[in-house]
Amino acid sequence: MECLAIIPARSGSKGIPHKNLKTVDGVPLVTRAVRSARAADSITRIVVSTDDKEIAQVAREAGAEIVMRPETLSGDEVPTEPALLHVLEILAAEGGYRPDLTCFIQCTSPLTTSDDLDQGIAALRAQKADCLVTVVPTYDFLWRRMAGGAAQAINHDANLIRKGRQEMEPQYRETGAFYVLRTEGFIAARNRFFGRIVLFEMSPEKSVDVDGPLDLELAEFLGARNVRHSE
Repeated sequence: MECLAIIPARSGSKGIPHKNLKTVDGVPLVTRAVRSARAADSITRIVVSTDDKEIAQVAREAGAEIVMRPETLSGDEVPTEPALLHVLEILAAEGGYRPDLTCFIQCTSPLTTSDDLDQGIAALRAQKADCLVTVVPTYDFLWRRMAGGAAQAINHDANLIRKGRQEMEPQYRETGAFYVLRTEGFIAARNRFFGRIVLFEMSPEKSVDVDGPLDLELAEFLGARNVRHSE
């Protein structure tokens, strides 16, 4: 079964300039993503989609193919799906390539491992799903601020005495680490969510999303701790 990994890595970032070239444990985020994909047994081809020549060179040196994306697909307001579809269109046009599965991997989740990717792909196939999303369990009580400033409970009944954590059913927070998609369904839907959606639970320790400088420090700390625990 052909499984294409697509790693979007544009140059622009409001939180951290040139974020995808920032390092965790001395390794650029884009390189970490490519290395995890290369080490995954289930992934048969790896493409980095970027608008930046320096990112392209670093990704190429890590072992990825490069598809340069146009400026129209590189802005802050452009969703990721058009960049993924652009890669699929280029590969189909240039070589008639159409993978069975597309694994969309985020550089900003630097603690994702090849085992995570293999297990996620296996879970989608075993559950006969159309798409899979990575999540972490949460027991947080969420509120919204209404017009006039009054608070309203979102995921709980504030009029009831709260249960202990061990009695609560978890909800799940999307981490964005990676998504596994059946390619034909994704092309038809043009959205990463379609058909039968299943969850792939990851540990909170692997689910850092690098959005600002403190996230990089946390990823460094957790990455070092994960290495110590695996030895």
